[in-house]
Amino acid sequence: MLIRIRSKDGNFRFKVEPTDDVSVLLNQILATTSNADPLSMTISNQPRGNEVVCTTIQGKTIQQLGFNHGDLLFIGYKEAQQAAESGSEPPSKTGAASSSTPDATKKPWETVTEDAVDTYWRHHSGMIPRSRDTTFCKHGANGMCDYCMPLEPYDVAYHKEHAIKHLSFHAYVKKLTPKSSNSSTASLPPLDPPSFRVKTPCPTGAHAPWPEGICSTCQPSAITLQPQQFRMVDHLEISSENIIERFLHSWRRTGVQRFGWLIGHYQPYEKVPMGLKAVVEAIYEPPQEGEIDGLTLGLPWEDEQRIRDLASTASQPLGIVGYIFTDLQPDEDDRTKSVYRRHPGSFSLSSLEAIFAATLQQKNSTPTRSSYSGTFSSRFVTACLTANKEGNVDILTFQVSQQAEAMVDADMIEASVDPGIVRVKEEDRSATSARYVPDVFFTYKNEYGLEVKKSAKPAFPVEYLLVNVTNGFPQNPSPLFHSIEFPIENRPGLEDQSIERVISSLQSLDATSIRESSSSGTGDLKKKMDLAKFLSDFHLITFLPTTGLYSLADTLTLLKAVSSPTLLDDPALLDPVLKCDSWQTLLTFAREMAPQRPTTSAPTLGGGTSAMDEDISQDVFDQIAADEAASRGTNIRLCPHCTFENTHSGTDCEVCGLPLQ
Repeated sequence: MLIRIRSKDGNFRFKVEPTDDVSVLLNQILATTSNADPLSMTISNQPRGNEVVCTTIQGKTIQQLGFNHGDLLFIGYKEAQQAAESGSEPPSKTGAASSSTPDATKKPWETVTEDAVDTYWRHHSGMIPRSRDTTFCKHGANGMCDYCMPLEPYDVAYHKEHAIKHLSFHAYVKKLTPKSSNSSTASLPPLDPPSFRVKTPCPTGAHAPWPEGICSTCQPSAITLQPQQFRMVDHLEISSENIIERFLHSWRRTGVQRFGWLIGHYQPYEKVPMGLKAVVEAIYEPPQEGEIDGLTLGLPWEDEQRIRDLASTASQPLGIVGYIFTDLQPDEDDRTKSVYRRHPGSFSLSSLEAIFAATLQQKNSTPTRSSYSGTFSSRFVTACLTANKEGNVDILTFQVSQQAEAMVDADMIEASVDPGIVRVKEEDRSATSARYVPDVFFTYKNEYGLEVKKSAKPAFPVEYLLVNVTNGFPQNPSPLFHSIEFPIENRPGLEDQSIERVISSLQSLDATSIRESSSSGTGDLKKKMDLAKFLSDFHLITFLPTTGLYSLADTLTLLKAVSSPTLLDDPALLDPVLKCDSWQTLLTFAREMAPQRPTTSAPTLGGGTSAMDEDISQDVFDQIAADEAASRGTNIRLCPHCTFENTHSGTDCEVCGLPLQ
């Protein structure tokens, strides 16, 4: 078979066999060059873009790479002198193809570990089923025609009919993937993340690197802002309304704004073809300073890695899927309502918030095998609690587009005084803060309904960077955590977390008397269920390791048990927790810190003990007991010192010898 090659040395044809190793082709290509560096050689099926370093595909045959007879491939490389200046020593031409090991030849996208939901959709076609059309279908029940055959998940008519504005990520990937497995591009990822940075050094090597020089090869192309066809997350689901109510409690008590990280996981979303939703199980609040009209947040926050590692060990592995913040202002005329600030006439997400979202999305990119770099965009969701038209609290959810991420990465845009407008920065050629800003355009329809392209400099509407994400609550809530009673972290003065609070709760639940399932009776079932609900609290679990009484290993055991979906149906899941040394330590403190009960107690209406007894002194109990003995008309006298009941007529106690009066 013949493979056509085009490089800066000219056009060439090489004869190879489908079973030949790709190194055979590479050595023939190297023979046509004058001073090429083999380590820098790239191959692509396009004149520009989709370049793959040749050293990463060694060990594969021509057929495995999908190359066919007559395919045209594009080769790029650096000269050996340039590679030596950059600090790399070029190997010999003959040894370049054979010196690499199988582990080193793995491509970046082949070493990626994807999320479980990505693995799910890779094993499902995502085709949209259709029933038999009674009007147009003329075949039998087991037949199929164009009117009833399944649709592709990216079908335009289906999305328009069901008012689905964006393609899901996996439907978009399937749309770009070649249908034929014999194509030369079938084995290559279909996605290539955009970059608006100047290529440094220039691939041609004809001039000094930026900012000393620039050419059409290394400079980014002009940018036309346009709505993104797809979205990385189709829906944000809050597993329980109590999570939002608990988060709003701080604003309702103080009136200052609040910020929190969304802890959750991803699942398939059946309402969108090949859809994906982020399910929120908890909100973790980092250290912050809230104000009436904003807040101050420190990034990166100190406990980030600890919270990520802890959340990932739950029965359903969790992670940070986004963030949420409040933007609420009480209405002066009706304090039960809030001011409707974010509406079509003002803004949905301000330019400052959009740039902040793009920064966080860059830091939380999505690992995927469908991208050359192994990552592509982000599933980080931005949620805002604000007022709707009726003055009630509502949730707005967004992401920013890939173009927004790339523009922030290139330091091209900044926030403006008008929250609905994004400013484009000026070009800067200084050595310390060099910034190249290409031409930026956006299109809109004028008053005559015609599409007009306009320069985005110096500013453009923030809506061109936003991607809408739907949100809601499940009809049948089944949250992973069953309690939200424990105080939330980093709310000083409003809610304070303490080990005394934990021990007091354990005492009220009578945790010291709860045994393992094998040694407990049926009467302990309710106590164990109440204890399981109390422990199934994400804020409590993240607090326990900071006390010094609960080890990290035992905390992981606790989290694994209390995050089980069948926790309330199977109390035996709590048995590993009851065996832990840290749990026994907590129970020891609970016993030692329990209030001392007198041998005789004050009478109550129900004949038992009262919760108010803990505030009654010992002298009062003794006096009550003495009065009861006297009222029974017997000669029993209670010793006020040792509480022994004396029946003799003497003046001293028979046990302690102290006076009875």
